[in-house]
Amino acid sequence: MSELSSAPVLVTGGTGFLGSHLVDQLLAAQRTVTVVSRQPRRELEARGIRVVVGALHDPAVCANAVKNVKTVFHVAARVGVWGKHEDFHRDNVVATETLLAAAQTADVCRFVHTSTPSVVYNGRDLAGADESLPLTTDCPSPYPLTKAHAEAKVIAANREGFATTALRPHLIWGIGDPHLVPRMRARARAGRLRIVGSGQNRVDMVHITNATQAHLDAEQALAEQVCHLIDDKPGGAQHGSGPAGRAYFITNDEPVNLWEWINELLTALGEPPITKQISLKAASRVGAVCEALWSVLPLKGEPPMTRFIAAELAKDHWFDLSAAKRDLGYQPTVSMAKGTRALIEQLRD
Repeated sequence: MSELSSAPVLVTGGTGFLGSHLVDQLLAAQRTVTVVSRQPRRELEARGIRVVVGALHDPAVCANAVKNVKTVFHVAARVGVWGKHEDFHRDNVVATETLLAAAQTADVCRFVHTSTPSVVYNGRDLAGADESLPLTTDCPSPYPLTKAHAEAKVIAANREGFATTALRPHLIWGIGDPHLVPRMRARARAGRLRIVGSGQNRVDMVHITNATQAHLDAEQALAEQVCHLIDDKPGGAQHGSGPAGRAYFITNDEPVNLWEWINELLTALGEPPITKQISLKAASRVGAVCEALWSVLPLKGEPPMTRFIAAELAKDHWFDLSAAKRDLGYQPTVSMAKGTRALIEQLRD
């Protein structure tokens, strides 16, 4: 703990939902924090945060960002279900490769990468899935494909003196969430949300507090693993049991019926519940048509439906957390019920 308490850190994506919570926790622990931002951030500098302005696919920006840093939390990514593959590749793959190279040159000790469960997308139900699933190579969305490529780069970079791990938080939510719940509520209000499939699919989510703690747990576990290997088994961080060179699913460990949870939230907020349904087959057809239209016409934003969205809304997506609990010491502290109550109270105000 003493080594980590004084170890400077870099948080990419430090202005986003997860990144900002991670920055807050690091500052509370009196850690020295650097973030990378595409624009100047005077409000962060006022808090004592070093801000490096630029894009992560720029080697000079990465080299500047990792100066004197001992741990990198690589949270930044291009997210979404639609867009040009080259944009996702640049921001998710090239940026990760560039940051890894800079970190190794600068003698960074630990690299914690924020991945996603979508990297194991296979078009099927994932019920109790674990980390033995292969990375996806066939997905109708550039996000999972490029995140899988990036995760593979991170895991392959693990070596003695440079310990890497990847976390796969699923559907991060909570107070301040700018994506999941606001988009769901907006689509419901506009009458554009339908139950896809049977409506019985179970999914895992992760509260922002738990997702943040998982990243801190991963840093601590990497540090402890390396120290253990130095003391007992010389030869490098890539050997022995522990998180170095491995990826982990991160959730609340409480699978819920997706549509029951959505309707519980909507009803509590005074919105009508979702009752209209569409089959997965029909939703996939609509998604394919939307993808075709958005590919050839100058339409703005994301399509209202894609084949990937249809599958995500209809299928099971819940995971076995045994590995994260064993290797990271991860234990969710904010339950789905507690987090949902707090979110409802905040949204009602």
